[in-house]
Amino acid sequence: MQLRLRTGRHVRAALALVASLLLAVAGLVAGTTASASAAPSGLVVLAYPAWAPNTWYAIGARVTYQGVDYECIQAHTSLTGWEPPIVPALWKPVSGGTPSQSPSPTPPSGAPGKPGNPSVTGTGSSSISLSWSASSGTVTGYRVYEGTSVRATVSGTSATISGLGTCTTHTYTVKAYNNNGESAASASVTGTTTGCPASGGKLPGAPYLYEGWGNPPNPATVMSATGVKQFTMAFMLSGGGCVPAWDGSRPLSGSADATAISQIKAAGGNVQISFGGWQGNKLGPNCSSSSAFASAVQQVINAYNPAAVDFDIENTDEFENEAVQDRILGGLKIVKQNNPNVKVVVTFGTSTTGPSWWGTRLINQSKALGVNIDNYTIMPFDFGGGANMYQNTVNAAEGLKNALKSAWGWSDAQAYAHMGISGMNGLSDQQELTSVSTWTQIRDYAKSKGLGRLAFWSVNRDRGCPGGGVVSNCSGIAQSDWDFTRVTAGF
Repeated sequence: MQLRLRTGRHVRAALALVASLLLAVAGLVAGTTASASAAPSGLVVLAYPAWAPNTWYAIGARVTYQGVDYECIQAHTSLTGWEPPIVPALWKPVSGGTPSQSPSPTPPSGAPGKPGNPSVTGTGSSSISLSWSASSGTVTGYRVYEGTSVRATVSGTSATISGLGTCTTHTYTVKAYNNNGESAASASVTGTTTGCPASGGKLPGAPYLYEGWGNPPNPATVMSATGVKQFTMAFMLSGGGCVPAWDGSRPLSGSADATAISQIKAAGGNVQISFGGWQGNKLGPNCSSSSAFASAVQQVINAYNPAAVDFDIENTDEFENEAVQDRILGGLKIVKQNNPNVKVVVTFGTSTTGPSWWGTRLINQSKALGVNIDNYTIMPFDFGGGANMYQNTVNAAEGLKNALKSAWGWSDAQAYAHMGISGMNGLSDQQELTSVSTWTQIRDYAKSKGLGRLAFWSVNRDRGCPGGGVVSNCSGIAQSDWDFTRVTAGF
């Protein structure tokens, strides 16, 4: 959303299409390479490389972990805690490679039959309970495995694995045994301990306020005139490497941004702090790992104690870059775990019918990696919206709802509660017109559906200048000062 006074959405759409085609070709090549790696019968097969954290893996890449070979089924950057047996959405076990327990060896003569498929019967903050059907043959007992490690040994057909971390995911298999040996492994089952912080929840309307240009107003004056209680402060960038700084140049303390935040809080309000945007030197590409990215974000949270942190994931350096998307998502997982009371928002562009390929990937990947995003906000402008910006915004929002339902298995109400809209008041870069009355319609739609967030770009532009075009300090249309902010305050 940074420096919205720009063009190029159509060019970006074309580039996204080309990128999607290239990714498809890369997937075919990876699949061909993986197929070619299967050695003819009788030959010695070399080991695949060992799985490692903080490593980029493409679809079709193969690794070995604890003696089992795995194939990557979704491109990502690995993190500690995302080991292949723990994250079946990213890896599948395969045969071949290093002689190992994948596939399991043939059970010895006289060993029990394979247990029935296990199921999760209960979860706690540090435990997962399982049950399964009995094996055929003579059974001494059962062993519950996580990967190649035995987590429980029992005589019956149920077990509780204790001592687990809060809000952690684990995948198990079961084998029966007797004096002759072990059975084949059962099918796997995955469970997650409880204690995950609740996500979603409504934030007050919070238009973007930018201290970098556009004659920034005194926020306390705007609050008094409109009743708005929060602002989204833009933009936190890289001040060099993985060091956060406003616009990449203004420090966390002693800056105009810090002064504005103090004024907002003194007037009884709070802020959402936005990272990234359309342009500038961003933290996502500059931080070397998810943990480093999370540390940079934590510095900002510690400095300002915001109500939310908003990650405007845009352009080819972050949004249209799988490795950086994954790095940011991994960082947000850590941020949310360490700051359960701070809302985590991701904001990204959209088509008139919903998320693009890149937006859908961002949503699906957040689910695959177990990232507790509170709100997914779309920017329904600069998207070829045409004359009816209200209807096209609604169509885009409904597309987002469907994408969230598909990824997370949510109901309509749950999806809406995790959604947000961030518009552009007056004229957009592509001359799309959102009038005060249209923005009021959009706000009322958001309220009626129970959306969790409403914002617009920007308070700096929330002043009239009919015929003024797309500029930094006014909307380009006839309006009174702060009209769009007043409407947003009513969210």
